[in-house]
Amino acid sequence: SSQNLSEEFAEAARQLKKEAPRIQFGKIDVTHQHDLRKEFNIQAFPTVKFFVNGSREDPIDCKGVRKASTFVTWVKRRTGPSTVLINSTAQAEAIINADDLAVIGFFRELHSGSVEVFCEAAREVPEMPFGMTASEEVWANYGIQRSSLVVFEKGKPVHNEVLEDGRQNKLGLTRLIKTFTLDLVTEYNIETSVKIFDVPVENHILLFTPTDSETFGEIYENYRSAAVEFRGKILFVLVDTNEARNGRIFEYFRIRDIDVPAVRILNLTSEAKHKMPADEVTVENLKEFCQSYLSGTAKQHLSSEEIPEDWDKLPVKVLVGKNFNSIVF
Repeated sequence: SSQNLSEEFAEAARQLKKEAPRIQFGKIDVTHQHDLRKEFNIQAFPTVKFFVNGSREDPIDCKGVRKASTFVTWVKRRTGPSTVLINSTAQAEAIINADDLAVIGFFRELHSGSVEVFCEAAREVPEMPFGMTASEEVWANYGIQRSSLVVFEKGKPVHNEVLEDGRQNKLGLTRLIKTFTLDLVTEYNIETSVKIFDVPVENHILLFTPTDSETFGEIYENYRSAAVEFRGKILFVLVDTNEARNGRIFEYFRIRDIDVPAVRILNLTSEAKHKMPADEVTVENLKEFCQSYLSGTAKQHLSSEEIPEDWDKLPVKVLVGKNFNSIVF
């Protein structure tokens, strides 16, 4: 909520007053400041913008930041180095074990296009510590063979992304790293929905199922296993069909009780929906569905009512999704 964010924002201001007194925090009630709302094109609330060097032009949007500690990190990474330079294994271990998650960039040299992209991505993900190294000792310790970005979870490497100089883009890396700030499978509810849409991954797969059914345990394990392979490409979401507050999302996907368990993929940009062709939620079926979606061979699912038996009886024909194309075109 705005109130919550306002308190965290104030706490960040207090912390940074000691550490970086040159950074000023301010808040504006745009319901009374219409000119400022228009000038900075404020569409949603709350919005946080960062102004650099006294310029009103092109402030930087601070999106998805919710906690005081993350605000502090975000600002520090905008005004100073965004990653810690690692020169020894002990230093690397300290960063990797300090938090649940950490990202380390292993580079041959510290002046390259890949390093630049890595540092830019670090600015966008203040929830996680970032380090980078060109130390042969550190490379050898983790068995790294090529320039890579490695994500560590609870001290263990869980993802290795080879970095080819200049080929990566910031958005792609940011998307990949941001997915690790969510659980492998995120249950959809009022609290997590904000976080789900903050993570810039445009492909979401949703499993609709009652969480108290006898088969839930097995289905969930299969879903979780498939999620490992597609982390960073498709976001795995679980929707409990017993939860009345999730009603709107069932309506949006036209999910009925007789359809569950049901699996859908949604592309947030185009709003295209895809339905898993198989009925059984097995690891194999899920992987096949995700692969066909990513390769562009999955058929788009157009939610439609069944064709009414008397659709053709009257001069004005009754059209639904399933007969629209064949009749109109």
